[in-house]
Amino acid sequence: MKTDNALNKDLILRERLALQRTILANQSTFLAFLRTSMYFLIAGLSLRNLLKIENSLIIEIVLFITSFMIFIFGTINYLKHKISISENKKHIGDYQLEYYK
Repeated sequence: MKTDNALNKDLILRERLALQRTILANQSTFLAFLRTSMYFLIAGLSLRNLLKIENSLIIEIVLFITSFMIFIFGTINYLKHKISISENKKHIGDYQLEYYK
């Protein structure tokens, strides 16, 4: 009987740790979207100063719009997965109370 209880506590702990890894992966993915968005923004801001291209204003606007769209998509993706993770969190028992008994 003790082995079943210990096994159950270990499974709950593993599920909890897997959930933490999933949360960290979601945050890391959001930061990657943010970083990519900032790269496009910086490219749009520095295009006119670095290169002498005709119609650089059009290219800058395209880069700004791309940056904004990547940021919006990354934010929506992060929030969608955050909600999904929090909904799945209720399926894991309160391991701290059970594990330390």
